[in-house]
Amino acid sequence: MAMFPGAITDIAGLQVGHFTDPRRPTGCTVLLCPQGVVAGVDVRGAAPGTRETDLLHPLATIECVHALLLTGGSAFGLAAADGVMRWLDERGHGIQVGPARVPIVPAAVLFDLWVGDARIRPDAAAGYAACEAASLSPAGSHPAQGSVGAGAGAAVGKLFGIGRAMKGGIGSASIRVGAVTVAALVAVNAIGDVVDPASGRVVAGARADDGCTLLDSMAAICDGQLPAHLMAGMATTIGIVATDARLSKAQTNKLAAMAHAGLARSINPVHTASDGDALFALATGGAGLPGAVAPNLSVLGALAAEVTARAVLNAVRAARGLTDPDLPSARDLGLA
Repeated sequence: MAMFPGAITDIAGLQVGHFTDPRRPTGCTVLLCPQGVVAGVDVRGAAPGTRETDLLHPLATIECVHALLLTGGSAFGLAAADGVMRWLDERGHGIQVGPARVPIVPAAVLFDLWVGDARIRPDAAAGYAACEAASLSPAGSHPAQGSVGAGAGAAVGKLFGIGRAMKGGIGSASIRVGAVTVAALVAVNAIGDVVDPASGRVVAGARADDGCTLLDSMAAICDGQLPAHLMAGMATTIGIVATDARLSKAQTNKLAAMAHAGLARSINPVHTASDGDALFALATGGAGLPGAVAPNLSVLGALAAEVTARAVLNAVRAARGLTDPDLPSARDLGLA
C-alpha cells in the first residue's frame, strides 16, 4: 500500500536528523528549530518519560523551544538531550539568561530495551550526532522513515507479549490546506495494534499463534482472551505535530491535545497504563496567518489528528523486520 505523502520538514525552518546506533536497534531523532518556535505538549499515556515538558505549560514563562528530541532507551535515553543542548550552545542558540544562552530542548522517550543489549542506549553523543545529521540535510528534504532514529527499536502489538509483537518505526506526513501546512513526525512503539482508519484493518500488531497472521488485539479481548502481564512503561508512542500557522502557546497545547485523536484512530488500544504516549506541538508562524483566521484552530486540530494518523501508518509501512528477537514488519507479512 502506498505511503502517505509529505513530511514535517515541509514546514520551512524545521530540520530533522536521526542517529541510529549500529550496535543494536535503538537511536534518537531530533527536530531542530534553533530560531526559537512556540511549542506545547500533551501527555496521555500513564507511564511517560519526558524532559522540560513543564516549561511548555501555557502559564510557564518560557515561550519557545530550540529543538525537540524523540529517543529510545527508556529514561536512560533522556541523556541524549544533553548532546542536543551542547550542539545548540556551541552555535549560540538559546534564551539569554544573564551571561549565558540556554537552549530549550524538551524530550520524550520510548521503551526499546527489549531489543539487543539493554546497556546500549542513546546518550549525549547520540543526540549531538542527530543534530549534525539534521544540519546537513538540505532544506525541505524528507527524513528517512521506518527503522531509524527513535524508531529503530520500536515494536507494536505487545498486548499479548513481545514474542507476538511486530516491528514499529518512525513516520512522517504533511497536509497543506490553502496557505497553511500541518505535519507530524511520530515514533510508533505501542502496546496496541496499528489500524488503518480508512478500512478498520489491522496493519501491524499482535500475531496469532502461527506467527504469520494477525490476532486483532481488541477482537481477542472482546472474545475473552486475556493479554500478557504488562509492566508499566514497556511501550510508548511519541511524536511532534507542527504547523506554519501563527499560534499562541496555549493554542499549541490545544493543537497537541487534538492531535492525540489521530493516535486513537490508528492505534488500538492506545494511552494504556503501559504506554507513555506524548505529543509535542510547534507553530512556526511562517505562513503569516494566525490560527484564528484560515484555517482556524479547530480546523488545524482536525488536520493535526489526520496527519498524525497518517504518520503512524507510514511508520509501520516503512519499517524493516528483525530476526532477533522475532519482530516481523508489515512488509514481511505482506500487509504494508
